[in-house]
Amino acid sequence: MRGLLLRWLTLTVAILAAAYLLNGIEVRDFLSAFLAAAVLGILNAFFRPILILLTLPLNLLSLGLFTFVINAFLLKLASGVIPGFEVHGFWTALFGALIITLVSSLLNALTRKEQGDSGQRRDDGIIDLKRRDRNRWS
Repeated sequence: MRGLLLRWLTLTVAILAAAYLLNGIEVRDFLSAFLAAAVLGILNAFFRPILILLTLPLNLLSLGLFTFVINAFLLKLASGVIPGFEVHGFWTALFGALIITLVSSLLNALTRKEQGDSGQRRDDGIIDLKRRDRNRWS
């Protein structure tokens, strides 16, 4: 639960950063960005895999760069749902998706490093296996 809230806040900060850097993205307040991050997360969870599968030939031909077009489409779709969050134009959505991807990736990497042993992932590449009942490793 804590990890989900942390990723949600990370995406919120990334949306606010994109709104700060680009003139075509407008965010009324923090709550609008927070709700936009929630809607964008839901759209990414449900529709993004389907869209990537449907556009697989284009993605292969563009060496994965078409994924930014899918992200821009989902960002524009999220702006249509949330009042107080507006994205004007395709190019703004494309550059906004690029900024949001970069900022959220950077922040997720930083928060993953800070979690250390208390988080679920280990960054040192070591997997700890322990022998459990009936000689099973887990």
